[in-house]
Amino acid sequence: MTVAPREEWRRPGPTAEQRRNDRWIGLAVTGLALVSLTLARSTGAFLLGPPPSGPEQLFWTVAVTVPLIWRRRWPGATLLVVAVAFVAAQARSAPETQFSAWALFCALYTVGAWGQNRQLARRLRIGVIGAMFAWLGIYYAVLLDHIPATAFADAVGPVPPRLAMVVTGVLLNVLILGFAYFFGETSWVAARREHELRTQAEDLRRSQTEARERAVLGERFRIARELHDVVAHHVSVMGVQASACRRVFDRDQDKARTALAAIEQSARTAVDELRRMLGVLRTSPGTDAAPPAAGGVERIGELVERARVAGLTATLGVYGDAVALPASVSQAAYRVTQEAVTNTLKHAGADLLDVRVRYLAREVEVDVTDDGRAGGRPNIQGLGLIGMHERVTAHDGDLEVGPRAGGGWRVRARFPLATSAGTPVDAQRTPDGEKHLVADGEGRA
Repeated sequence: MTVAPREEWRRPGPTAEQRRNDRWIGLAVTGLALVSLTLARSTGAFLLGPPPSGPEQLFWTVAVTVPLIWRRRWPGATLLVVAVAFVAAQARSAPETQFSAWALFCALYTVGAWGQNRQLARRLRIGVIGAMFAWLGIYYAVLLDHIPATAFADAVGPVPPRLAMVVTGVLLNVLILGFAYFFGETSWVAARREHELRTQAEDLRRSQTEARERAVLGERFRIARELHDVVAHHVSVMGVQASACRRVFDRDQDKARTALAAIEQSARTAVDELRRMLGVLRTSPGTDAAPPAAGGVERIGELVERARVAGLTATLGVYGDAVALPASVSQAAYRVTQEAVTNTLKHAGADLLDVRVRYLAREVEVDVTDDGRAGGRPNIQGLGLIGMHERVTAHDGDLEVGPRAGGGWRVRARFPLATSAGTPVDAQRTPDGEKHLVADGEGRA
């Protein structure tokens, strides 16, 4: 996740709507403060002492509250102006105290909630709070000397009256200033967490989009690989048969008919497999219908037979006790063999093709060799070789592709098996003791 470090994150400034709201709030507080001033003058409750002139009272009331208009745009400057005006107003015994104290609370809160530089915001708030308590100490020091003894004539509590007055004032200011600091910090932390959640949500959406794109790309590769496996083999056989038909059409019409029949059969098989694959692709993800079964090792004999029909001397050997393979392993072995046979028909110019399936103790192996051209190297960018590699790697197997020492080409794939259980196939014993089935050039097994 690309979340900005907490100490480096800066809260974005207020929006245009928030600035408009601040203007209206500042004007409303100023208006209410003027009403409070009017009521205080009307009752004659001058708690701070003899008040200054009327215009000066009006000035200090406006000076403390109007700066709230810019509280989120310039929180630090607003707090300084409000704090200085608040102390000056009290020093001059301005009678309006209720909304002035609220304005100080709001300015202190705003610095904690919207201050861009967190270190500066902390220092500024602590400095203002310290200045407020310093002023409170000076105020009480001056006030206590001027309080007549008769002012506490009705006091009956256990705490000395002057001490009780000081403690009450200190506790009240601790609560007001402490809550302003606490709520401001809480607001900033909440904004930071909201930013982190938005960032994480955006990263999650981006990763989901990338995952979907990777899934689509993987599906495209899978479709391309399946199309290659399904079409290339049969089209290659059709091409070889068409070439043979063209060469013998005028000399031996029986062979030409055989070649045309093979072309027809290959075309039908290709169409059937394409229809099967497209049916799987059309199946919606939520359906429970199982896709039609694809080719497995039991169909490798068909590949050998097609190669024989195409003119190669093809043999198939099955060694060891055949066991029931997992469907995915069986299909992967079939597709690897299909691709190897297709490459032999298309590129090798071979006369002999030998396909062997070996059931070993802990793995199954398919081995396809021919006597064709072995010069050159396999095309590692070719879709067929990439497809073989992916199928074998998906099952933690090994793939060998390359020329043989005695000439020709070899493709050998090994697939590990979790178990070696199964029912042996009918087989004949070879002189070396291995069981195998052989399909010779005449198609016998």
